[in-house]
Amino acid sequence: MPLLSIVRHGQSAWNLENRFTGEVDVDLTPLGREEARSAGKKLAHIPFSRCFTSVLKRAIETLEIILEETHRPQLPVTRDKALNERNYGQLQGLNKAETAKKYGDEQVVIWRRSYDVRPPGGESLEDTAHRVIPYYVRAIEPCLKKGENILIVAHGNSLRALMMHLEHISEDKISAVDLPTGVPRLYTFDAQLNLQTVAYL
Repeated sequence: MPLLSIVRHGQSAWNLENRFTGEVDVDLTPLGREEARSAGKKLAHIPFSRCFTSVLKRAIETLEIILEETHRPQLPVTRDKALNERNYGQLQGLNKAETAKKYGDEQVVIWRRSYDVRPPGGESLEDTAHRVIPYYVRAIEPCLKKGENILIVAHGNSLRALMMHLEHISEDKISAVDLPTGVPRLYTFDAQLNLQTVAYL
């Protein structure tokens, strides 16, 4: 019975500063590295076969720390921009509270949480799903079908898009779903990849 774990990277510098980060390549904070170490301890009992991550350093470093904690630093790792965070366009780098004052709370909530509304110059969650899910089906599902245990370390929105696919979450309900930083979410499947269990570790 194959296992899949998804982990949102640990706290980044712009998470701490309450900025829209998107595809800007920012570092982890000291707390973010602690979150990654905690995730690694929780995942240490799982014999992963391979790992997938984005090309952004906050996810790459989180995965590296997790692998150190699990004593499996030599596991195969595939990095792909399909798993990158959603691009927030002109909002990237802006403080979320200041942006809400400028455009109104309701508009910022729509940009952040709706499924199909794009922020100015950026991607909607739907756009993100259109790159994440085909990549998952093409690159990751075949590994699970072979019985391999897989670890994905990526980002809040790229993983929310994947959660929609794995857990059959509707476009309406995904707006209420939030994925905490550095907390592993574990899926088990049967041999036909029918979902069996879902839980945070």
